[in-house]
Amino acid sequence: MIRVVLADDQPLIRAGFRALLDCEDDIEVVGEAGNGGEAVELCGRLRPRVALLDVRMPLVDGIDATRRIGADPALGGVRVVILTNYALDEYVFAALRAGAAGFLLKDIEPVELLRSVRVAAAGDALLSPAVTRRLIEEYVATPPRPPGGAGLERLTAREVEVLRLVAAGLSNDEIAGQLVISRATAKTHVSRVMGKLGARDRAQLVVRAYESGLVIPGGR
Repeated sequence: MIRVVLADDQPLIRAGFRALLDCEDDIEVVGEAGNGGEAVELCGRLRPRVALLDVRMPLVDGIDATRRIGADPALGGVRVVILTNYALDEYVFAALRAGAAGFLLKDIEPVELLRSVRVAAAGDALLSPAVTRRLIEEYVATPPRPPGGAGLERLTAREVEVLRLVAAGLSNDEIAGQLVISRATAKTHVSRVMGKLGARDRAQLVVRAYESGLVIPGGR
């Protein structure tokens, strides 16, 4: 059972998400919060696997709540997914830096939200396609300094394939399906690519893919 804490300052939105999630046999909403401070307290008490946090909440917002959860070693098993109406770059970057496992827009289809909860619970990072596009646009416009580590020449042919799929926003399960390999193998490949390129997370892998020219904006 995937235990979920849901935080949003609008009760009607919380009720809608809860109704959707609780209909699933493998997902259970164990707590609701109206702000980030309450969400952190619930996570400490209930130890959910996934925390769905709205980015804009009173008193303590979703980004700060994510930082507090990430800073508590006892909550290392909690995967934070940020939900918002706003595909604004500053929120995306702040959420990823704070340690969020994913960043989703509230207008996604219900089936996509359910899939995302399961992906996050399984330990994968995820970004909605719209958010991935915004990240790519920002990176191409103002590319940050590449992280340290070996270059793409250190990657095997299969690892290059994996890097391309990560840059396209695919999860480990989707990469496994695309390459006809097991999920565990896909996860291993992603971890090895991160290690060889000195990347902290999947967002940095996207940076490296575009900065290296492996993936071209608007290209295939």
